[in-house]
This record gives sequence, structure tokens and C-alpha cells, in this order.
Amino acid sequence: MKITDVKVLPVDRYLFVQVETDAGITGLGESGTWGYLEASGAVVERFRDYLLGEDPLRIEHHWQYLYRCTHFRGAAVMGALSAVDIALWDIAGKHFGVPAYQLLGGKCRDKARVYYHVFGKTKEELIQGCIDAKSQGFTAVGHLTPFLDSERTESYFMTHTDKMRDAIETVAAYRDAVGDEVDLCIEIHRRLDPAEAIV
Repeated sequence: MKITDVKVLPVDRYLFVQVETDAGITGLGESGTWGYLEASGAVVERFRDYLLGEDPLRIEHHWQYLYRCTHFRGAAVMGALSAVDIALWDIAGKHFGVPAYQLLGGKCRDKARVYYHVFGKTKEELIQGCIDAKSQGFTAVGHLTPFLDSERTESYFMTHTDKMRDAIETVAAYRDAVGDEVDLCIEIHRRLDPAEAIV
């Protein structure tokens, strides 16, 4: 079995990679670098040159080669490598007729807890997202930011004390919206320097 094509499939804020083979088996992988889609896609295109004609079942060999042939291994490169790797495992699972997790040592649990990803640009939208998640039966909500930025057209200045107080009040509002039955996954996302994080 040989790889015949590697396609980059950008979909909204996500990047998928499709690896095709001469055996008619296709694998699909996802890049985790939603912030660098174009860069990650360009890396996949470079990886394509190497992968064409290769055996898709030599997964570890390909991972090591692609990892070592790149000089700078930031998010775009590792996201591309991850997507290709996942697609190759997908092909292997289909080739051997088993779920990919069987090839990786078998499953270790029968279920996994998931959280609801809340989207919104205002505190009110995020609070409503928390309420909606709870009403749908979710016991955790994620990517809640306590730092809501103003529009880029407005000047921003908030003292450290005001920034921290506002963040605490925002998280308290999320908690009040859902009570203690729902876990909150707070997304700080590099918004605190070390001193602020300690406070």
C-alpha cells in the first residue's frame, strides 16, 4: 500500500488533512493549530512531497522523519505533523479492521466526560451559554474567559487592581449562573503575567 495524495482541507477555524492510498483507504486527521491554519496547511504541503509513494503503515518512521527534517518546530509544524500522524493511524485502523485505539494499546475507559464550549463576546453571552449548557445536561463548561476585551477601536487601559477585580467578578457571575453543579473551565490564555497569576 502506498500514499497517493495528501490533501489540506480547511473548514472554518479548523484544518483537516486527508491522506489517500492506492488501496482505496483514506485517512483523516485534524491539526490542533486553529490560530495558524494557513501556516500549518503550508507545512502539510511540504510534508506531501515526502509522503507520496511511501507506505502509510510506517507511522513512527514518518513521524520521526518529518519531525527531524524541520528546523523550527512551533505550533504550525507540530499541528501539521499531528494531522498527518492522525490520518496515518486512521488508515492503519481501517487496514487492519480495528479501531485505531486498539493499535495504540487498547482503550483504557468506556466513557469520557465532556464539557460544553461556550462562545460569546460579552459577559451576558457567556453567561447565557453557561445556562444553556446546564439546561442541556452538561456538567462542565469550558473556555470561559474572565478577561473581556473592548472593541479594537477603543483605547484600553485598566489598572492591575481593576483587571483582577473585574476578572473575579466575571467568574463569580458565571458561577452564579449555574450554581455548584457545573464545573467551570476558566480560559486564562496567556492573559496573566507570573505576578498576576500568583495573586
